[in-house]
Amino acid sequence: MSATVRIGPAGGGIWIVAPDGAPTVLDDGAAIDVMVLEVVGGHLSWSLLAGQRIPAAVIDDVELAQDWLWAVYGERIAVAIADSESGETEFTDVAEPAVPDLVAAAWRLGFAYWAARWWPASTIDGITALDDRLLDQEITTLRAECEPLIGDDAPAPDDEPISTDIAADDEIPAHAEDYALAAGGAPHRPAGALSLGRGTVGWDWRRCPPGLIDASERAVSWESTRDSGTTTVRVTAVAAPQLSSAAPAHLHPRALVTTPAGTAEAELDLVGDLWTGATITTSDSVSAVDVYVPGVGAPGAPELGGPEIRQQIRELAATRLRRATAADDAVDAPLLAEIAAAASDSDF
Repeated sequence: MSATVRIGPAGGGIWIVAPDGAPTVLDDGAAIDVMVLEVVGGHLSWSLLAGQRIPAAVIDDVELAQDWLWAVYGERIAVAIADSESGETEFTDVAEPAVPDLVAAAWRLGFAYWAARWWPASTIDGITALDDRLLDQEITTLRAECEPLIGDDAPAPDDEPISTDIAADDEIPAHAEDYALAAGGAPHRPAGALSLGRGTVGWDWRRCPPGLIDASERAVSWESTRDSGTTTVRVTAVAAPQLSSAAPAHLHPRALVTTPAGTAEAELDLVGDLWTGATITTSDSVSAVDVYVPGVGAPGAPELGGPEIRQQIRELAATRLRRATAADDAVDAPLLAEIAAAASDSDF
């Protein structure tokens, strides 16, 4: 396990150690595949889709970070940073971890935190949800293994999942094709109403907390109808597979309907396994439908969380579940929650 890294100052006493192209916490925005771990004196980060094993580091306290820099990047780089701190000189070197087991545990802890937020659970696409309790247990174990990095009282990441009162072990009462049919069908069109248009779309995972909405690109459907001179857009979103009861009111998703005449908003309520709602518009056509929870995330660059990267993450999750049925001692070996998820699904 080694990689060439660039080392240099970022101003204000902050230093960066990073492989070429690796994301850091100083970037303007983080893609949804970025794993972040807060450590003593800084932060580590990895690109999951790039298969990055040596982390990037943003160091805000070089003296504190010296306790682990040698373990993660090798003694030569640790000494070079200490010697260069006042010289503000950028240079490159090969990172050769002195304690590769610690680096591996840090990667797994970062991935476990990432999975708690971004795992693409989908009944429609057949990606089994992870058991939160198993995930929490493994996080606790990995935090103990990573104590030289994170300290013994380090807080959990700010990006920790928002509780939605879910239970991962509840039975799912329908087949994937039933949900796909529900997502693609007409959502409660009134008798006699004229259908003006309909569509099926995905949604920006950055705009909702985990565990509310199915992660599929076919999870959200809409239909625009005309009845008695009024145009109504009805929106349906398939609930996440592990959502077992209604979420708190402040976490109910909303649908923002964009038309040539402007925007309208529909509040969605949970009815069975579907979030549903409707809004009246002044236009007979729909340009876009976006589902979100107020106060969660913000619209951002598509390349950081758009359909293409979401599809790559689904493919990665499906691959990891297929691997979970075989013995694996690699750095990125499946977590216990992934092994349990694969065992519970005959497709894996």
